[in-house]
Amino acid sequence: MRARRPWTPGSAHRQFGRNVYLNLFVQTAPSGSSSFLGIVPILLIFGIFYFLLFLPMQRQRKQQQKMLASLENGQVVITSGGIVGTVVAIDSDTLVLRVKPDNVKIQVTRSSVASLASAPEGKK
Repeated sequence: MRARRPWTPGSAHRQFGRNVYLNLFVQTAPSGSSSFLGIVPILLIFGIFYFLLFLPMQRQRKQQQKMLASLENGQVVITSGGIVGTVVAIDSDTLVLRVKPDNVKIQVTRSSVASLASAPEGKK
């Protein structure tokens, strides 16, 4: 008969920890088909996010860049700050806008233009 070790504080805890680790290693790994089925919902969620969030954002960004590249003198634009003005001059990355009622001219960056307000004044 084997002699038992004397009880010490924490010895029961160490034994419990060993059993937990052994149980984790003894469990069998899932078969190949069930692991694939576990990945399918995650892939499906990523696909939904791509089509509902990322794809529309990319389209909107391309449309915004196209609008900014096609700005011309005389177009009425709205800035991201809410200022409505008519494009007077265009530089490489800045615009000069004429703001009514006092015809004040302000210089803004091209990227601060949020949208076109209406058709160009000269082509009505």
